[in-house]
Amino acid sequence: MRKWQVGGALVEDATGVLLVRNKRRDGRLDWSPPGGVIDSSDDSLIAGLTREVIEETGLRVTKWEGPIYRVEVVAPEMDWHLEVEVHRALEFDGEIRLDDPDGIVDEAAFFSPRQCCSLLEQGARWLHEPISEWLEERWAVNEVRHYRYEARGSDRTTLVVERAFDL
Repeated sequence: MRKWQVGGALVEDATGVLLVRNKRRDGRLDWSPPGGVIDSSDDSLIAGLTREVIEETGLRVTKWEGPIYRVEVVAPEMDWHLEVEVHRALEFDGEIRLDDPDGIVDEAAFFSPRQCCSLLEQGARWLHEPISEWLEERWAVNEVRHYRYEARGSDRTTLVVERAFDL
């Protein structure tokens, strides 16, 4: 089973939440908070997440809190397992500049919470549900939430995603 450890960043300014638009291999476009796969043998999650945010947006996070929430997704028919840990940027500097070495991110901008939820809702359930709940509730950092999803199907077009539990 392929396993991925992903770091996600909640970065906010006075206008809203930072999202990046991702251009996928099949030509699809989707929005997500900045972040990415963290190779745990090379980086701590925070070091890798800091690097990902710089690469994808040009912004340098200097202070983090969290994790705010964790997400686990298991897709047995597609033979993969995804674990995501999401942290909140408390301090950052710089200006948005796109220079993604992976060539995936083609836009980055701050959106109001309502716009953010609308854009994310078009993507994966495991992405939009936790961030939408956090934007609505703003729970304390010491109350880390856990989300678990099971994805059934053999490809993206047939995928049925169910929320198994959250703690």
